[in-house]
Amino acid sequence: MSLIKSISGIRGTIGGKVNDNLTPLDVVKFASAFGTWLQNNKNKKNLTLVIGRDARISGSMVNSLVCATLQGLGINVIDLGLSTTPTVEIMVPELKADGGIILTASHNPKQWNALKLLNEKGEFINGENGAEVLALAENEDFNYAEVDDLGKYETRDDAFDIHIQQILDLPMVDVESIKAKKYKIVLDAVNSTGGIAIPMLLDKLGCETIKLYCEPNGQFPHNPEPLKEHLEDICELVIKEKADFGVVVDPDVDRLALVDEKGEMFGEEYTLVAVADYLLKNKNGVAISNLSSSRALRDVAQTHNSEYFASAVGEVNVVNLMKEKNAVIGGEGNGGIIYPELHYGRDSLVGVALFLTHLAKENKTVSELRAGYPSYFMGKKKIELTPEINVDDLLTKMEKEYQNEEVSTVDGVKMDFENNWVHLRKSNTEPIIRIYTEAKSQEEADRLGDDMIAKIRSLI
Repeated sequence: MSLIKSISGIRGTIGGKVNDNLTPLDVVKFASAFGTWLQNNKNKKNLTLVIGRDARISGSMVNSLVCATLQGLGINVIDLGLSTTPTVEIMVPELKADGGIILTASHNPKQWNALKLLNEKGEFINGENGAEVLALAENEDFNYAEVDDLGKYETRDDAFDIHIQQILDLPMVDVESIKAKKYKIVLDAVNSTGGIAIPMLLDKLGCETIKLYCEPNGQFPHNPEPLKEHLEDICELVIKEKADFGVVVDPDVDRLALVDEKGEMFGEEYTLVAVADYLLKNKNGVAISNLSSSRALRDVAQTHNSEYFASAVGEVNVVNLMKEKNAVIGGEGNGGIIYPELHYGRDSLVGVALFLTHLAKENKTVSELRAGYPSYFMGKKKIELTPEINVDDLLTKMEKEYQNEEVSTVDGVKMDFENNWVHLRKSNTEPIIRIYTEAKSQEEADRLGDDMIAKIRSLI
């Protein structure tokens, strides 16, 4: 079963049976539910939604279904066509729209697609709203417009220009300092829309772009999740081209990974660390990431007399805590940069611009910059449980077991020790506990995970 309905949207594999996969009927039903929910919650007629998609093969088909369905409800549609997640997020308030839908399955393989739902601020709808949309979809409680009241349809081709100009206008993006460096950058955009947007940005910043997999045809040349084991090609090309560094984005361009001039991974966790280092150096404040992100962000914040807080896992949770604490910078350790001066969403384009400014002002190579940050190594393990075992009870036992340590129960159980940490979270989809660890060496991180598995087994 490859259809996943969640409070943040719906995703699934293309083809197959209704309610089991993301079929045309499922797309129509869910688009109808979101449009109906907006109509029920807005005291106005003539609603407008902004739609944009990544370059995956099914994108055009899904886009046609979504746009036509919304028109059928009497909702006006502004179709951005090939776009990025952050670009759609920016264009919703820019166009004074009532919401948006991003058609992307993010880092999932090419057979997947998804509808991600935005409110009028261009931010993901919250859990309560998502549950209401799911209920409407389940009941198929829709009322379509009569022929004279069908929604209007228009396209826009200036969204990237608007997004990029807003980035260039940010006070913390120093265009002239970047231009003076004449950086040579290799870009792996996994044959999606980053291959359009990132070169446009780099051109405005006076950089030379060497394109690798930048044809937006949706034929992903490797697993689209920007992890080290998938990125041998760009690591080799950076060395071959004698480039200053490499940039890697996922299909919808909300995750940013970097490769140094030696062809080594900068570390996905350290994209946010580097950007936060630059911003907090210039303005003391608050940095936010989630509980499963690297301790390095906390360490860097402390060096700048700034505070650090951790949210539950999930972009909506990070954004909510950023707003509560009025954070200067936030994001997730998967390369997701959230810069509230621009908007509250993960954005690889603003991440690139801020990183380039930092690099230019520090006057270092990328590897030298990375060497200046504390080094941590992460481990990820899981323990499978029989369905009759109560996972919540187990996590409560673990909390008591380590009550003398610094423990957080915001999202599962996280134990912060002096030199490392462990985060235990139950899966929402299967009877397992996910075990995230971080330590000063990979061996220690892995050992810590094994120790936790042994401890959990002893408590069962």
